[in-house]
Amino acid sequence: MRVTGSLVYGSMFIGISFSFKKPCNKARGKGWFDDTPARRQVMSGDKVCIGLVSGGIDSPVAVARMLIKGWKVHPLHCSQEEITGPAAEQKTIALLRHFLQMEGPIGDAARENLSRKLIVVPVAKQLSLFTEQWNHTEYFIHMKRMFNRLADRAALEVSATHVLTGENLGQVSSQTLGNLGSIEQATKLHPLRPLLGFDKTTIMHIAAEIGTFEISKGPEVCDALGPNHPTTVGNQEWLEKSEERVGGMNNICDEAWELRNYVDL
Repeated sequence: MRVTGSLVYGSMFIGISFSFKKPCNKARGKGWFDDTPARRQVMSGDKVCIGLVSGGIDSPVAVARMLIKGWKVHPLHCSQEEITGPAAEQKTIALLRHFLQMEGPIGDAARENLSRKLIVVPVAKQLSLFTEQWNHTEYFIHMKRMFNRLADRAALEVSATHVLTGENLGQVSSQTLGNLGSIEQATKLHPLRPLLGFDKTTIMHIAAEIGTFEISKGPEVCDALGPNHPTTVGNQEWLEKSEERVGGMNNICDEAWELRNYVDL
């Protein structure tokens, strides 16, 4: 597994303290987007990533953090509109346009580095394949593996090397250390997880500070087909066999990718 690599990317904000147990106050989020040379230091070379943006609270904060560090972000939204309605896609578009219209360092970075094209891939039909009795408990792992495999396809269009997510360790069943490792196996891209060590309260305070919280808030819709008791430690061999049984991850992603559309931001 590339878990170690994930932790390196996810912990690249040296000097920021956080706690899994103690709630933070809003003041702790102050200055986390300061546009200083120290905060812009990242790995050398081209910094191009596919950003998985859901319309929720976490992923926009992750996008903002990497924009301010000089990463070029090409956003990708996996749409479940057939099941959940259009709200998630509408929020994703609104969030990205918010960044482009902002004043200050984040807005400047967005206008320079955020792609003006949002890729929207319909995945409701494909996700329904993982609601059978024999594979439903692994639903969220399969879902994230599919999203990452779709990111591979988007990366080919823009020469991206990384996939950016708003994942933070242990928040939900798919974000346990073991499941994050299983998800990584589905993509050739390197993971960027700038929120990996943050608790939810901290992320919400940052979202409020940068103006995305009011857009993002609302009921979570990504778990519409999810199980009541999801697996927290997936078995890699079983996951791959399950995906082959429903047609193969590459095949079902190819089917979804063919139906993609592009939204102008």
